[in-house]
Formats: sequence, structure tokens, C-alpha cells
Amino acid sequence: MDFKSIDAKAYREIVRYYERFEDQILNLPSTDEYHDMLVIYVNALFEIGAYRKHLLLVDHVIEISVKTDLTIFRGEDLFRMSLFRKSASLFNTHEFKKCEVILRQLVKIDPFDKITVRFYRKCLRHSRPVMVNKYRATTVFLFLFSAVVIGIEVLFIRPFYDNYTPLVEASRNFLFFSACGIWVLGWSYNRWIAHRQAKVILLKAKKQVLEKENDDSNIMA
Repeated sequence: MDFKSIDAKAYREIVRYYERFEDQILNLPSTDEYHDMLVIYVNALFEIGAYRKHLLLVDHVIEISVKTDLTIFRGEDLFRMSLFRKSASLFNTHEFKKCEVILRQLVKIDPFDKITVRFYRKCLRHSRPVMVNKYRATTVFLFLFSAVVIGIEVLFIRPFYDNYTPLVEASRNFLFFSACGIWVLGWSYNRWIAHRQAKVILLKAKKQVLEKENDDSNIMA
């Protein structure tokens, strides 16, 4: 009762209380009470950004949602809510591939959930670090190189070799705009790939859901 009297959004207080009395909570005579408190605690860990600790315990909450009658918690589907938050914790700890797997399953469960679909696309854009790092590194290199050329132009070319100024200006402009172009193209290509990949999964999931609904309607008829 003391635990549940804590304000629902006082997440840090919830975490402190649970961890202070964890031994007593584990030994509660009522399994249902323990499950309720655990779910509240694990959700509070997520809300305060303790993502790694959240990942250590969220699978237990998912298991509870599957094996017990605790399927709806505070008006939300506990299984889907826990999976979504697990994917968010994985995203925030840069485990993008694992996050992608979970979000793909959530999209298959409900392809009409706009928040999940939007998050899935965002995850896909981050799940190709090699490609992203390459175009970013190339862009940074070209920007730095153009800065070096500007320095050479100001310190040496204009004072001593003014006749080469147009050539140097053209070179540093080329480097600068090439860097901008590579950044825009890389960013656009990455988003396009993510959007296309998500679209394939989404269309397939929607088709399966609609077919299942039609089958259920035929059975009822």
C-alpha cells in the first residue's frame, strides 16, 4: 500500500522505494502484488532512462504478461507495451539490430499502429552504421579539406600568388559543395532504403491482418 501510494509519475521515487525494500517485495505472500510492483518498477526504470537495467528485467515482465492473467495493466496491453519499451531501450543503447527485430514483430501484430511504424522506420535508418559512417566521414573529410584550402588561400595564395586565386577559389568551392552533396545524397538514400524496407514489411503485415479478419468474419457468418 505504501508503494502504490507513490504518485504514478514519481518514477525516481518508485525506483528508490523498490530497490530499498526489494527483499521484502520478493517475499510478498501474494504473487499478484509482486507482479504489479515489478511492472511499475520496470516501467519506472525505462522512464528515468535506466535502459540497461530496464533490459535486464523487462523480459521477466513479458513472461508475466504471457503466463499470467496480467494482460492489461493500467489500460494498456502489457505484452505489447513491454515489447515496445524493450525496443526503445535497445535503440537508446545503440543495439539497433535487436531493436529492429522486435519492432518488426510489433508491426506484424498491428501494422496500423502509426507510432510503432514510425519508430520502425527510424530504427531502420540507424541499423546500417557502416553506410551512415562512410558518408558522414567522407563529408567531414571534405569539409576539413576545404577549410585547409581556405587557410592556404588566405595565408599564401592571395598575398604571394594572386594569379592562382581563381583556381584555388574554384577548388575550395568544389570541395565544400561536394561535401554538402554527399551529405544530402547519403542522408536521402539511407531514408529511402529504410522507407522501402519498412513498406515491404508493412504491406505484407496489413495483407495478413486483413485476410485474418476476413477469415474470422466468414467463420462467424
